[in-house]
Amino acid sequence: MTTALPPSLLDRVLGLELGATDPETGNRCLLDGLAWSSAQDGALEFRARRLEATALRLASGPLTLEIGRIAVHKLAGQVRFDDGRPHLGSLVAESAELSGVTVQGPVILPQRSNPAAAGEPASSAWSLGPLAAADGTLRGKIVDAHLLFDADVTVPIRQGAIHFNDATVEHVGPDSRMGVSRMGFYVDAPNGRSYLYQFPTAPVCGVEFERRGALLGPWVTDRGKLQLQAFGEWLLGHALVERGLGMTEQARLLLGRTALSGEVQAGDGRLAAPGVQADLVGRAEGRNAVRIHSEAVGQGLTVEMSALSARDAVLRARGTEVRCGEIAARLTLQLFLEGGQLRSKFTLASMNLTGLRLGGLSPASA
Repeated sequence: MTTALPPSLLDRVLGLELGATDPETGNRCLLDGLAWSSAQDGALEFRARRLEATALRLASGPLTLEIGRIAVHKLAGQVRFDDGRPHLGSLVAESAELSGVTVQGPVILPQRSNPAAAGEPASSAWSLGPLAAADGTLRGKIVDAHLLFDADVTVPIRQGAIHFNDATVEHVGPDSRMGVSRMGFYVDAPNGRSYLYQFPTAPVCGVEFERRGALLGPWVTDRGKLQLQAFGEWLLGHALVERGLGMTEQARLLLGRTALSGEVQAGDGRLAAPGVQADLVGRAEGRNAVRIHSEAVGQGLTVEMSALSARDAVLRARGTEVRCGEIAARLTLQLFLEGGQLRSKFTLASMNLTGLRLGGLSPASA
């Protein structure tokens, strides 16, 4: 019986463009304690006490990765040969440290043209468990808004939910109110209701719509409620896949004049997107707090986490699987418009990993 080898990790590595972050100074690589031996099945087994590299630059398509320093400790792996070609079948490491890491490129959202055809809900690949117990406050400053004048917006988040009765929109004259109806999220200003986001499809998960008085009277008695986890998973699994963002033109103009700031303490739980998943942990110690700020949301947004803590992380991409027991990191994510295209810059000031395992996916997992 012949068993097909998993896709080669060497093929993935050799498909990258490798260079130095600074061509003048170059990059450096250190391999300490290298040893190898032949296994009974003809594979080549190797191990190293430490692998360290500095000033690396890798490119793959429109994405670029720069690494200031990476150190991998107690590394071991196995290389198999198929028709004379080497295949890196597995790789394990006790721990790794990274610093000065940046990833830049255009934002490309995963798409599924027909989720129902796969026999599963479109949102099944997404999990935003840490939002279920999130707490914090978002504050916005809208300058010279057409409907709201100069407005100060405060949106509290309590136990993973936004109660729009508690949200405030303060400005000169009578204040406005935020809420959610079956059409979408709105602001009731003195001169009428305007929608910031209109739902592209129904039903919408995680939303409790506004309630009015008896006999469908004009007075709103409850502005509605938003459960962040359920709504976020629905939005990522349906609205983005179906390319129905629902943002009104009026909202786009407002976001261009809106400054945003806030801090949200995420809870513990599973965080997953297509091809990647991890369990966030450490809420009791104040870890995984998210700081958000922007001078103009319509032009860009910055998200910072000074103490990311996660366990049991899995990354699957292009036939390769990476597993990690524990992750601790300081990171920043910047989203910005450049030439009309949404781009991102992901920065890791530092990251510590333990229990690393790399390997090819089996046909059933790929």
